[in-house]
Amino acid sequence: MTITLPVPIEFRLPEGWRAAPADQVGAQGVAFIALHPLPDAGFTANITIDGEHRPDAATLSDIADESVRRLREVAESVTVTDRRDIGPPASPGLTQKLAFMAVAGGVRRDLIQSHVYLSMLDVDDPHQRAVIRLVLTAAATQHDAVLGDFQDFLRTVRPDTAAQS
Repeated sequence: MTITLPVPIEFRLPEGWRAAPADQVGAQGVAFIALHPLPDAGFTANITIDGEHRPDAATLSDIADESVRRLREVAESVTVTDRRDIGPPASPGLTQKLAFMAVAGGVRRDLIQSHVYLSMLDVDDPHQRAVIRLVLTAAATQHDAVLGDFQDFLRTVRPDTAAQS
């Protein structure tokens, strides 16, 4: 099932990456998925976007921990290899990098995910908060090669003010 983001955003995909219907490529629970043009040993690197309203007091670290717990339900050897806060206090974010093993395409694979969490407060009601999660998933052998594309993509992500008008 495809989800809808709690706030509209806009972005540009890196050259060669293509959007795909989430339901058709088995990406359940995401609002958007883009696929890299060159699979690595049968695994296609991908960028996914999801998000939710978070009116609770959970910190971005708490929300990142929730992602780790969910991944541990479907993958093995999940390890957080890096986590850091990013952005100014008015627009906080968090990044984390996870290494894990999972069966994808019938084959057990070493994969890496780079997560970016962006917290967006409602300007009219600061108690209303949305958290957008952007994730790069790649084979461990390809992650470093596609990380630059993901970073380029992240630089283009911003609220879609035209959609809010």
